[in-house]
Amino acid sequence: MSRNITNIKTLVLVSILLAIIVVSLGAYTRLTHAGLGCPDWPGCYGFHDVPHTSEEILKAEAAFPDRPVEPEKAWNEMIHRYFAGALGLLILLITFLSIKNREVGSPVFLPILILCVVTFQAALGMWTVTMKLMPIVVMAHLLGGLTTLCLLFLLYLRIKRFHVREGNTSLRRMAKFGLLGIVLLTGQIALGGWTSSNYAALTCTELPICQAGWQEQLTFEDSFDLIPPELETYEYGHLSHASRITIHVMHRFGAIVVSLYLLWLSFLVMSKASSSFFQQTSLALVTVLVCQVGLGISNVRFSLPLGVAVAHNVVAACLMLTLILLTYGLQRKI
Repeated sequence: MSRNITNIKTLVLVSILLAIIVVSLGAYTRLTHAGLGCPDWPGCYGFHDVPHTSEEILKAEAAFPDRPVEPEKAWNEMIHRYFAGALGLLILLITFLSIKNREVGSPVFLPILILCVVTFQAALGMWTVTMKLMPIVVMAHLLGGLTTLCLLFLLYLRIKRFHVREGNTSLRRMAKFGLLGIVLLTGQIALGGWTSSNYAALTCTELPICQAGWQEQLTFEDSFDLIPPELETYEYGHLSHASRITIHVMHRFGAIVVSLYLLWLSFLVMSKASSSFFQQTSLALVTVLVCQVGLGISNVRFSLPLGVAVAHNVVAACLMLTLILLTYGLQRKI
């Protein structure tokens, strides 16, 4: 591997770590209700950073009389934007270097795809503010961040030219089960994003499904309408209590289905594979899954503590990365 490719690989690894930080900050911003901490984009109340002097605050509140300056929320939002902007610039550099070194084996299509995704992700960040936290935009912004992280991880594996030595030729056929797991997990993360963006995380306060009488309150009439009625703002939600219960219950059912499937997949691979890679990666998948389920239960038992809720988002991303690693290994084994 040439030195230039090694440098790109290092930059991709740094970008993965930065993307995890951005995902964490995005969750923290959403969970602290700071999504509109700055009511404009890309600045904050017309400034490059959070207004802090008395004169700046007066000017900001005159420009946005409906949104008094809340410095803590504004800083949460701006720090997230700063890190996201840094990630975008790093991806731009990776794309430039990849195109420049394409003749020595650097992947080109994947970096360009990541750059397109992160550009669209920036637009989603803008629409999150300008469309006043419309649930579909907030959920898409969450999925865009996860997609960026996953594609960066795939690029790292691609540059590393990752393969696993395994004598069992039937394992390659299991890659399709891994791909199905990725689809199911993506759907479950989307359900989690829909639950959060509709402020439904605290509507079910008991385990395992919801409090007594939840069956009678299920309604699908508007619970999953992607285009909501036009409102001045969607902050703190606009759906009825019954609709929020429906969303939360579907997220819980999704968690059960996905957990059972990933457990089955992990034990299937462990029973068929002999290499330490597949044994360890399958065990890691089970471990991360158990941690994620534990965090979900803790969110309910302790009424969504901030640290646990943020960790629930981050561990979901780690679960996806582990599943991608397992699936990629099954597909690329030799």
